[in-house]
Amino acid sequence: MALPRFLSAVLLSLLLVCARVEARVTLGVPAAQADVQVGCLFPLDGRGGLYGKDSLVGIRLALEWLEQQETPYPSLHIMVEDSRSRVSRAVRLVRGFVREDNARFLCGVVNSAIAWAVSQVAESERAFFIGTDHASTRLTEAPVSPYYFRVNNNIHQSMTAAAAYIRDRFPLPDNRPLRLSYLGPDYDYGYRMWRDFRDALTDQGVDFEIVTVLWPRLYEPNYAPYIHALTEQPADLVVNALWGGDLVAFVQQANQTPLFQRTRVANFDTGGNYEVLAALGENMPSGLILSARHHNNWPQTAYNRWFVQRFHELSGRYPSYAAEGAYAGILAIAEAIQTAGTDASDADVQRALEHLQLKLPEDPPGFTSFMDPDTHQLQQVISIGTSTADDGLPPASKLLNDWYIHYPPSNSPTSD
Repeated sequence: MALPRFLSAVLLSLLLVCARVEARVTLGVPAAQADVQVGCLFPLDGRGGLYGKDSLVGIRLALEWLEQQETPYPSLHIMVEDSRSRVSRAVRLVRGFVREDNARFLCGVVNSAIAWAVSQVAESERAFFIGTDHASTRLTEAPVSPYYFRVNNNIHQSMTAAAAYIRDRFPLPDNRPLRLSYLGPDYDYGYRMWRDFRDALTDQGVDFEIVTVLWPRLYEPNYAPYIHALTEQPADLVVNALWGGDLVAFVQQANQTPLFQRTRVANFDTGGNYEVLAALGENMPSGLILSARHHNNWPQTAYNRWFVQRFHELSGRYPSYAAEGAYAGILAIAEAIQTAGTDASDADVQRALEHLQLKLPEDPPGFTSFMDPDTHQLQQVISIGTSTADDGLPPASKLLNDWYIHYPPSNSPTSD
């Protein structure tokens, strides 16, 4: 017998609520015991799913680190939802975090386009959004939101380091400009990187000319036409701005062509991510110029070794850079609330975040990451290396070595 219409509606509502609860991951103390509620958004499935899964472990490590400190930190209740890499879903989840769960802080987001949308909603809802894993410079350009702060390096920082590397390390041709090609994803992240890279080369005094610029769509399955174009139009350097599974697919397909024999290839923002190195294994070419937002084999400090090995103990794998981004985000929230107080005004929390100093696993000895109060962008050391045979962190068979280290402006704090 058919259920009455109102009972059907009630059951449907209950099913939707249960589905939402099952999809949510909670970490930290129970909500009723927490000083602060935090809502985080990461992709937990599909091509970007590893970033979300690694971020969950990174959050657990941050909570573990906070528990180990002699000075007690505010207690956190952290709710993590799957963004599914969709803007509309992310916006809806953010409003739920703030209005239903009383979240004062938001964190995460991998895709820069989604991050921009979330930042707009966060500001309208008066919730602080701590960006942990997206890089578009758009979010840290004037006028910067008083509620947005980013703890992973952005495109501008990566491209400034890239231009310095080319100036200092790349063998420029005699008596002619550097012949340069660029391949980037067809959305804001790729566009901003191309703009920032050209600006940085000009600022560093590197003379260059553009051979070709290509824009494959995000999650493109077939890079053959793009690889053919890069091979047929020789350049001194190809800068590849793909990330994650897209970069892995590109390298696998390019390995079947002469591209890597005919030109040097670099990826200055995400190419050295351990996820990429592990996924490619023996198929990772030697001699690629790569960087990432965190490296498992640099710096060789006790802090970074603890982070990498403890991550491996908890998960059975080595971390992608997303893990340290989420780790930094939770530490930033805890530090800000400890400084400002659990009942602090928004202005006091903003002030605490603007003057944040955060010692992270990626920081080399003598350096502490610090927030730029004008851009709300954490200032960090960026390291660029070359892929070489190294089986120290399996299943990767190539790791980065021959490091080039680029520091932020000299007004950085240097205390450990």
